[in-house]
Amino acid sequence: MKGRIISVIVNIALCLIVVATCLVGFVGNNATAVSSDGENLYYRAKDNAVGVSLMFNVYQNTENVYKILDILDDYGAKATFFLGGSWADDNVDCVREIANRGHEVGSHGYFHKSHDKMNYEQNLAEIRTSVKLLNAILCKEISLFAPPSGAFNDNTLNAAASLGLKTVMWSRDTIDWRDNDKALCYSRATKNLEKGEFILMHPMDVTVKTLPDILKYVREIGLEAVTVSYNIGE
Repeated sequence: MKGRIISVIVNIALCLIVVATCLVGFVGNNATAVSSDGENLYYRAKDNAVGVSLMFNVYQNTENVYKILDILDDYGAKATFFLGGSWADDNVDCVREIANRGHEVGSHGYFHKSHDKMNYEQNLAEIRTSVKLLNAILCKEISLFAPPSGAFNDNTLNAAASLGLKTVMWSRDTIDWRDNDKALCYSRATKNLEKGEFILMHPMDVTVKTLPDILKYVREIGLEAVTVSYNIGE
């Protein structure tokens, strides 16, 4: 009888250990800094929009980044550049040139990872590394994060929020990284364009060729090209 009681106690203890382990794992993988109801997630500017926002996700083609900066200057336009940390680390002068010309800099992660496949700690580490680097280069704190490939989960949103970052997506995608077609890139950026929209681009050759026409169209319909933060009223 005594042996049976000891066996029951041991089994109960083992069950409690298993439950505790599962809870620790759950908390570690899903730690939340804020609620994930979308309050920190932007696909476009809302009622207070003042124009459209051109967004450039950058991990390559530094020469084209400088060309894009010149074109933006020609049209008096401002944009938001989401920079990959590994690229920024190798192109510090270009990062500073973007900011010096009055454009906004945000994080695009460090190694272009799939954030939707990572837990909270992994998201936090990947985003925080890029943020620390960009803050150091610019001597100011950035406030925006755009997940590579638009891939995110609740852990991503919460990790970004814990670092004081808004997570930014897009309302229209030129898919310029895939389609080397000027007419297609232009159509995707401009067809039925409305105030408050976020237009996603990359420093590709076709983007450099198409950007002047996009900016002309934005001007023709009476809109401004402004940074994401300015457009959402921050």
